Amino acid sequence: MLDAVSNQNSVEGLMLDIGRRARAAARPLAIASTDAKNKALLAMAEALVAAEAEILAANALDLKNAAAANLAASFVDRLTLNSARVAAIAESMREIAELPDPVGSMITEWDRPNGLHIERVRTPLGVIGVIYESRPNVTADAGALCLKAGNAVILRGGSDSVHSSRAIHACLVQGLVTAGLPADAIQLVPTTDRAAVGALLSGLEGSIDVIVPRGGKSLVARVQQEARVPVFAHLEGLCHVYVDGSADLDMAKKIVVNAKMRRTGICGSAETLLVDSAAISTHLQPLIEVLTEAGCEIRASATVLRVIPGLKPATEEDWRTEYLDAIISVAVVDGIGGAIDHIARYSSNHTEAVIAEDPAVVERFFNEIDSAILLHNASTQFADGGEFGMGAEIGIATGKMHARGPVGVEQLTSFKYRVRGNGQVRP
Repeated sequence: MLDAVSNQNSVEGLMLDIGRRARAAARPLAIASTDAKNKALLAMAEALVAAEAEILAANALDLKNAAAANLAASFVDRLTLNSARVAAIAESMREIAELPDPVGSMITEWDRPNGLHIERVRTPLGVIGVIYESRPNVTADAGALCLKAGNAVILRGGSDSVHSSRAIHACLVQGLVTAGLPADAIQLVPTTDRAAVGALLSGLEGSIDVIVPRGGKSLVARVQQEARVPVFAHLEGLCHVYVDGSADLDMAKKIVVNAKMRRTGICGSAETLLVDSAAISTHLQPLIEVLTEAGCEIRASATVLRVIPGLKPATEEDWRTEYLDAIISVAVVDGIGGAIDHIARYSSNHTEAVIAEDPAVVERFFNEIDSAILLHNASTQFADGGEFGMGAEIGIATGKMHARGPVGVEQLTSFKYRVRGNGQVRP
């Protein structure tokens, strides 16, 4: 018991020190020049490419441990690095360097009748805590995005990706030092002790300004329940694709297969297919066939089973399940109204897609569904900051405060008002 108490105190002390150092680094980082930040990002990209062998060796250790733990295939896919993925991480660094610097940019400005000139400008959030699981690329993405937005960041990756994250983090620190920026601007929590997460959620005595969780449902639920600081919520990706009666069938088949099967373990993967009742005779069976041919298991509603017997029946729980696997639930709905009702009942407000040629259907879909990302005639797998031109993302925020959708550099800033006068006093 004494050892446990001693360890808890040790972790708490470690985390408080990390918080203090992050807060100290945040001040010079907030006023760092665009050139300095971009120099750091480009140096990070070079370091990642140069350290590819070391990164892949570290990742091999993580994959070996994942295999021993018999982790799910979707989890292993997110954990896996290879030459192409390391190159993609480095390229995202370069893309972030090319983005406009949000810090100090003017959002809007106006004049008052009394002569005051008011400006709303972007400013860094300060210190961001990022808690994530299995995805070692988040180490790089989060570090780079926070840096570009002028924020210090404390990264707490999952124990499953600890070796990969440490190897990547070393490259990030190398880039900071090359550019003359504080090495403490991007810190990786060095312990896998779960007490470190609790310490982060406490706010580290005022050192943390925002927490961003990226991981499974249980992690996000814990963060939302225990955090003493604001949270950019990233809930599960219970994504839907609605195929309207007006949809082009060939396009629908291509999009549906890609939305589900391109990468089944990512949060933008489609988990439910909704088909317009007006398209039962034309679209339903061809869509089921292409999914089955692609290796996808179908969980079918009663209506679907009446048309195509022999499929596995869907339960109520299926409509609420993020499979992250080659499984999809399929239901027939009464047009766009039925699709909207189904999505409103079961969606996690992450990403939804409509495949339709009728503009009235598309407008209703866009206007009446309240998810963070809505797509027309495109795969849900585009729910990604890189695909949005943001270079990368920390996650997809599904809440309704401040940041929503892909969390990129602009979403990692707040704003302040600058008011310019020439002697005005209030009567």
